[in-house]
This record gives sequence, C-alpha cells and structure tokens, in this order.
Amino acid sequence: MEEELSAWAVGVLSTLMAGLGLFLWARAVDGPMGLFGFGLVVFGVAFDFWLLKRHFDLAEVRIHGKEGR
Repeated sequence: MEEELSAWAVGVLSTLMAGLGLFLWARAVDGPMGLFGFGLVVFGVAFDFWLLKRHFDLAEVRIHGKEGR
C-alpha cells in the first residue's frame, strides 16, 4: 500500500512538472526556454506512462504469481 501511495505522489508531481513544461513551452519567447519546456512535457508524460506500466506489471505478478516478459 505504501509503495502504491508513493507512486501516486510521484505521478502527480510528474504531471504537474509536465503542466509547467507545457506552460513554459507555450509562453516561451526564445528557443532554449521553449526547448526546456518541451523536454519537461516529454519527460513528464513518458514518466507517467512508465508508472502505469509498472503498476500493471506488478498487478500481473500479484494475479499470476510469476514474472511476465
């Protein structure tokens, strides 16, 4: 339970980071800030998808009792 709660907290933080990146990307007046904002968006979204994959992999292990591929 504690592991799932920390994953939720990290997921919320990475979503907020992606939102900040989207704001920076949209409001950028120079290239480097826009690139940094884009990087935050990509990282936040990719990290959230990784957390989802990890969650379902752990759920599959709990159901089947063995490691999947």
